[in-house]
Amino acid sequence: MKFVKSLLMASLTMALAINVQASVSNQEAAKLGTSLTLVGAEKAGNADGSIPAYTGGLTTAPAGFKTGDSMRPDPYAGDKPLLVITGKNVDQYKDMLTATTVALAKRYPGFRIDVYPTHRSAALPPAVLSNGVKNATGARALQGGMALDNVLPGVPFPIPQSGVEAMWNFLLRYQGVNINAKYDSWSVDSAGVASLAVTGEAFVSFPIYQDLSKPFTNADIYYQMKLSYTGPARRAGESIMLKDAANPLAQPGRAWQYLPAQRRVKQVSILAYDTPNPGTARALELYDWTLIGKQEMIVPYNTYKLTYAHDPKSLTAANHLAPDFVRWEKHRVWVVEGNLKPGAKHIYQKRRFYLDEDSWAALASDQYDTSGRLYRGSFAFLSQSYDQQVPDATPFMTYDLSRGTYNINGVVGPHGGIKYTEALSKAQWCPETMAGAGIR
Repeated sequence: MKFVKSLLMASLTMALAINVQASVSNQEAAKLGTSLTLVGAEKAGNADGSIPAYTGGLTTAPAGFKTGDSMRPDPYAGDKPLLVITGKNVDQYKDMLTATTVALAKRYPGFRIDVYPTHRSAALPPAVLSNGVKNATGARALQGGMALDNVLPGVPFPIPQSGVEAMWNFLLRYQGVNINAKYDSWSVDSAGVASLAVTGEAFVSFPIYQDLSKPFTNADIYYQMKLSYTGPARRAGESIMLKDAANPLAQPGRAWQYLPAQRRVKQVSILAYDTPNPGTARALELYDWTLIGKQEMIVPYNTYKLTYAHDPKSLTAANHLAPDFVRWEKHRVWVVEGNLKPGAKHIYQKRRFYLDEDSWAALASDQYDTSGRLYRGSFAFLSQSYDQQVPDATPFMTYDLSRGTYNINGVVGPHGGIKYTEALSKAQWCPETMAGAGIR
């Protein structure tokens, strides 16, 4: 009997070890605020000085910014490129570029990477930073990393021990609480013809950040988005609502759609997995995630010129974005790779994400098809909302390398930029309200 009891205890201990990923030790967590920043980034610069030390980020608005404005002037507009990379010299720098970036440079003579001085501009509210430090020793990942326990609103795992912990840092990173923006989505075909896919109004909410003192549970919604399309005419009146909970196994992401022709709201499958923004980088549970490590990479960063561009058509060129609008900098990123689990089905066999060490935003990703070929590549364009202490990555895009096409979404410059607003009422987040709002 004693032997059976010991065997049961040993089995239970093993099961817990498999299903619960422990937080780091107090000694390891003591690095936060010393050699590491409070989000887990390396505080020091790199060896050659091309990446500077972190000094707190950009918290002061530049001259010309009007308090309360949602169009933010570029604080680094006077910078000049230090380096220009094209297809002619891309092999010299390929170890610091994503696979998609290298492919574009080699394929298109007009593609250009203008590398500017690096500014570590990301900054977060003190209370959010404090919660991340507490999470370092208190937060736990359950069910193979698919669920979370005892997590305060903030970075869940500032010193990540696995790929899935790093991905949770990305998904749950601070992006403000309630965001509103009118935006365009533009698609460019292989002939270089740009067409307006949709114009819409987006309301994005991160409910877990409403109360910074309260740990959230597996059942809590951490992200929700409500889109109402106003153009072009064929799409006007359509609307979409998305909701994601902190445990995709217990409560998978949900989506609802309203089509004026049908005059009813219906729940639909979530299929938008192809971009690095928080609303569409789903399917966490379908992949085995590996933390490759940290790497110095040349990535889009401080892209105010692109984010707040007034003329959307000026952003698009044949085969790629207009290089004049894309600012590239060298930053350290966490590289995380996801490989499709045996038996799981998805259009991507492998996905590689590049997560900014200072904000945990996914600055880029490479997607591979079932034969192992590079299929699509995505980029998010980060700029610090210096008046709100929010690293924002609203514009994002995807290149389809198999077809020679691309799409850029979240183009807010023509419509007044990014607004941080009061919360919508609970009733407005009910799918039933979509029918009343979706009128041509």
